[in-house]
Amino acid sequence: MAGVNKVILVGNLGSDPEIKYLEGDNAVANFSIATTEAYKNRNGERVEQTEWHDLEMWGAQAKIAEQYLKKGSQIYVEGKLKTDKWQDEQGQNRYRTKIRVLSFTMLGGKPDGATSGSPSATPQATQQKPASAAPTAAPKAQEMVTDAEDDDLPF
Repeated sequence: MAGVNKVILVGNLGSDPEIKYLEGDNAVANFSIATTEAYKNRNGERVEQTEWHDLEMWGAQAKIAEQYLKKGSQIYVEGKLKTDKWQDEQGQNRYRTKIRVLSFTMLGGKPDGATSGSPSATPQATQQKPASAAPTAAPKAQEMVTDAEDDDLPF
């Protein structure tokens, strides 16, 4: 049975993206985002819990991140978990899990310090789909779901 490795997050950048350029003008951006969940505890007090997530973007997405994403920017991210393994100086195995971004959308207003230009020049979203996600044929009419069908979904 095939597995699913998918992550969806909405959060704010904790710092400006760190960009590295590799051979062939290939770029990688690394940064972290915070997601905050709020709830009321047993005493009725509001409690906020923040989680930090390490993200990486490659290629054109990294270049867009360098240009438009700044500390505090809110983004919607879809990606997958990726764990790196290495040995430290003492020979101990170390692990780091991060999210490899497959697509993202910038949310909220224009961040401070962003370049001004025509609204059409500012990308609002970028998509990078893996080749395996490309449709191989048009869906058949009976497979298509329309708004008229009852599907019991809350959205």
